[in-house]
Amino acid sequence: KTELNYKNNFELLISVILSAQATDISVNSATSKLFAKNNTPESIIKLGENGLKKHIKSIGLYNTTAKNIIKTCKILNIEYKNIVPNSFNDLIKLPGVGRKTANVVLNEAFNEPTIAVDTHIFRVSRKIGLSNGKNELSVETDLLNVIPKKYIKYAHMWLILHGRYTCTARNPNCKNCCINNYCNFYQINYKWKIFLFFAENGSNHLSLLWRLTTSPIIKSVGGIIFFCIIISGMFSKFPIIT
Repeated sequence: KTELNYKNNFELLISVILSAQATDISVNSATSKLFAKNNTPESIIKLGENGLKKHIKSIGLYNTTAKNIIKTCKILNIEYKNIVPNSFNDLIKLPGVGRKTANVVLNEAFNEPTIAVDTHIFRVSRKIGLSNGKNELSVETDLLNVIPKKYIKYAHMWLILHGRYTCTARNPNCKNCCINNYCNFYQINYKWKIFLFFAENGSNHLSLLWRLTTSPIIKSVGGIIFFCIIISGMFSKFPIIT
């Protein structure tokens, strides 16, 4: 479940629009007072653009966002009888609503198996190895293809929260990550660190490794183990994806 606070589909829609330029925490702080008296398209229209700005001035680009929200409320009021549509094509026609916002609303409000690719999902999906996409749409397409259908509804939030609290952009907590055994980024960088350790500490460590890998217990496969470690360290590619 999203960390945005909302009580109805309209509040969710407005919160997700605001979250494009702010953290969930700052959005919740702004909407707690806004939604206390204005949580329908009609009430937001009555509040007006200037009144809305006073509530969301802590949000980035709040002037443009306020204009888009007022326009969206008017469309919802006139064309949809104040009801948030459950169609992707209808949602993206609303000012301030793009592909990501539409997918969040469909997933959260209407239980649709959608994946909204934000900065966290884009980064985490490529680090783990779920996608090599160069843009949000290609990553979304890859995820929908590789994730089993029964998990797609929940994968959206799992990936977001993983990127927000574990696989962070600057200092990912790889050591304590519960999926590091399946993560390309972790596996590749772990092998590289092993190679650098032996390379930086000289031939004595290489000799020790050779003696260990040729011990009587694993003599039959010792040479292969040693060879694989060295060769993989020397010739593997080590992309750093941020």
